[in-house]
Amino acid sequence: MIKDLILTPPITFIIILAVTILISELLSALSFKRKKQPEGMGKAYACGEDTPENRIQPDYEQFFPFAFFFTILHVVALMVTTVPAQTIQTFSIAIVYILGAIVALLILFRR
Repeated sequence: MIKDLILTPPITFIIILAVTILISELLSALSFKRKKQPEGMGKAYACGEDTPENRIQPDYEQFFPFAFFFTILHVVALMVTTVPAQTIQTFSIAIVYILGAIVALLILFRR
């Protein structure tokens, strides 16, 4: 009874988490600790150059549509290729995913 209770995922997770925290705390005494913080420790590193206070903010406007495009097509490809082809019901699931991808891509790239 207790063996079955210990092997349930939540209890196992809590036990492993507790052991990990305990080991981390015990080994933290061996870790290297600096006596004094270096002067540039809190500054941003820009390949050896000083960065201005008004930093350049990257623009992700062009990145996100391609990231979503990649994600949508790969999820659809995974779902369509793993749907069994024995019945018409499973075939209809694949069609629904394809239609959902078409709608998502039309929304994503509308102007």
